[in-house]
Amino acid sequence: MKVATLCRIARANSILPNLVQRRCFQADFVPRDPKSSPKRYKYPAFYDPYGPRPPPSEKILQLAEKIASLPLQERMQIGPALREKVMHPKLEHISVEGIDLGAPGGAPSKAEEKKAEKTTFDVKLEKFEAGAKLKVIKEIRSFTDLGLKEAKDLVEKVPVLLKQQITKDEATSIIEKIKAVGGVAVME
Repeated sequence: MKVATLCRIARANSILPNLVQRRCFQADFVPRDPKSSPKRYKYPAFYDPYGPRPPPSEKILQLAEKIASLPLQERMQIGPALREKVMHPKLEHISVEGIDLGAPGGAPSKAEEKKAEKTTFDVKLEKFEAGAKLKVIKEIRSFTDLGLKEAKDLVEKVPVLLKQQITKDEATSIIEKIKAVGGVAVME
């Protein structure tokens, strides 16, 4: 508190103007000329994290010349022989037997051309007799988890999907039950 008061008094009387604000620079600091432009650095064409590499030795250059002068069949044998000598594991071929890669050129593949047999079906209520509305609601409640109000709302929105993603046997049994009480349902 006393220091702040002392500074305010000194500032007001301008006794010690340098006491309040003082710049401290390093000994070798030279201020930059504000009119000068920033330095432009030359960056390398590509970044090599390991720095510049020494040129290959004479022995490596002679080996490269010998390999280049070999016939194609012998050059093809260098890789496996070197891998065996250095004991690198052999690269395994990845099987794409079960993967559908699609036909080249964007043409539809044979798998797409053949229609796959459906295994899951949807049951849709198409219509019902006016007098059989209550029976249809009761039957819908028997194979769904709907309450009375939800089943009634569902029946009033005809045509509507009753059940989705069910087997063919289950779908045919539901259709027969609805047909028995006076409704018309179809399998999609």
